[in-house]
Amino acid sequence: MTDVTFESLGVSEPLLRALNTENYTHPTPIQGKAIPAILEGRDVLGLAQTGTGKTAAFGLPLLQRLSQDRNVAGPFATRALILAPTRELAVQISDSLKTYGCHLHLRSAVILGGVSQHKQVEAMRNGVDILVATPGRLLDLVRQKYVRLDKATTLVLDEADRMFDMGFIKDVRKLISFLPKQRLSLLFSATMPKEVAHLCDEVLRDPVRIEVTPKKVAAEAIEQKLYHVAVADKRGLLHKLLRDDEAMRRVIVFTRTKHGANKVEDQLNKAGFSADAIHGNKSQNARQRALEAFRSGEIRLLVATDIAARGIDIDDITHVVNFDLPHEPESYVHRIGRTARAGSAGIAIAFCAAEERQQLKAIEKLIRQPLTVIGTPEIEAMPAQENHAPRHNPRGHRPHGHKPGGHKHGGHKPHGHKHDGNAHHANNHSGDNTAPRNDNNNRPRRRRKFRGSRNGGQQRAA
Repeated sequence: MTDVTFESLGVSEPLLRALNTENYTHPTPIQGKAIPAILEGRDVLGLAQTGTGKTAAFGLPLLQRLSQDRNVAGPFATRALILAPTRELAVQISDSLKTYGCHLHLRSAVILGGVSQHKQVEAMRNGVDILVATPGRLLDLVRQKYVRLDKATTLVLDEADRMFDMGFIKDVRKLISFLPKQRLSLLFSATMPKEVAHLCDEVLRDPVRIEVTPKKVAAEAIEQKLYHVAVADKRGLLHKLLRDDEAMRRVIVFTRTKHGANKVEDQLNKAGFSADAIHGNKSQNARQRALEAFRSGEIRLLVATDIAARGIDIDDITHVVNFDLPHEPESYVHRIGRTARAGSAGIAIAFCAAEERQQLKAIEKLIRQPLTVIGTPEIEAMPAQENHAPRHNPRGHRPHGHKPGGHKHGGHKPHGHKHDGNAHHANNHSGDNTAPRNDNNNRPRRRRKFRGSRNGGQQRAA
C-alpha cells in the first residue's frame, strides 16, 4: 500500500487540497480499501481498532458523494446521518469532516445530549447535508418532530460494538426505521460480537467486508507497565509517579466510576497537580472545556471514565494510567490507544489490586502478551503520611483524617461527605455506561445506619 495515494483512490481535488494542508499523503489500510468501495456505492462493513483512520475512511467518500449530488434535504432534514456512541466521538467526527470538507459547500450539524437542544433545533431548521448525532438526543428530537430522517440516503454507524455496550441499540434500531429503505449503509466496529453481526444482517445489503486487524491487539508503540498495588496505596503511587513531570507531561488517568473520577481529580488538585475530570454526569460544555484545557496544556492531567476511551484524539499524550482496571478487557485496549498516536510512542501504566487479578488475566489473554511488572506494593507504595496532605479543606469535601495509609478510624464519615452536583442523577444517554460495581477504592459513601453493612452506602454507578 506504500505506493497508493488518495489521488489514486479517486478522491476529488478539493478534498486532496484539504488533505495536503493536513499533511495526509498516504491512506491507511482501511482507507485504501473502504474509499473506493464507498465511492462505488457499496455498503461496507469495516472492522478495525481505534486509531486506524476510520473517520476518513467513510468521511472522505461521503463528502465527495454529497458534493457531487446537490440535492437539498429540506427543512429539519439531513442527507446523511452518522451515529456515534459518545458525545466526544460525535464532536470529533464533525470536526474532522469540517477539516476534510473545508473547500466544499456542505452544511452540517451535531446533535448530542448534555446541552440545551435549542441551538441544535435552530441548526436543523433549514436542513443540513450531514448530521452527526448520539442516539438518545437524536431520537428525542425526531419524536418532537424537530428532525426528519426520511431524506437520509446515507447511514454511518461508527463504533457499533460500543453502541451495544452502552445500551443504545434499541434507540439505533428505532432511528433506522425512520430512514429510507434505499440507502447507502456503512458500519464500522472494533470488534464483532454476535449482536453486531445481527445488526449487520439487518442494516447492510451485500456489504464489502474490510477487516484490518493487527497481529497484536494493542499498539506496538505502547510500552505497557504493571504495578501490583493495594487499593489503599494506589493514590500514593499515582502521586509519586506524577512527580516526574518532565516525563509525564500529558496524562490520562482512567477510573471505573464517575465517583472515582471525581475523587481522583479532587485528590490530584489538592496535591498540587493540575487536573480535571470528564464523565457522563458532566455537562457537555464542562466536558469540552476540560478537553480543550487538556489539549492546550492548561491542565496536565485528565481523569476519565471509559467515556473517553474512544473518540478522544489528542496528540502527545505521554502516558495513560489505568488507576482501576476495566471490567471489559477491550476497554483496556481502547484506553491505552489514547497514547502513541500519530506515529509517536507512549506508555501505559496499569495499577492492579489483588481483587483485580481476574481483569488483568483477561486483558493479557486479549492482547496476547503479559504486561511488564515494574513494582510491588512493598517497593512502590507511598509512605502513609503522604496520603494525608493537604489538610486544608475549603469545600468540606472530606475530614482531614481521611484514610491515612489505608487505616480506618471507626468506619464513619462525618459531616465532610462530598456531594457531586450531578453524581446522584442518572443520565441514560450520557455516553458513559460503566457497570454499577463497587471498585473497592473507598469505604461506603454513607453509613448513618446499619454500621455492620458494607453495602448500605455503596457508591453510585458511573
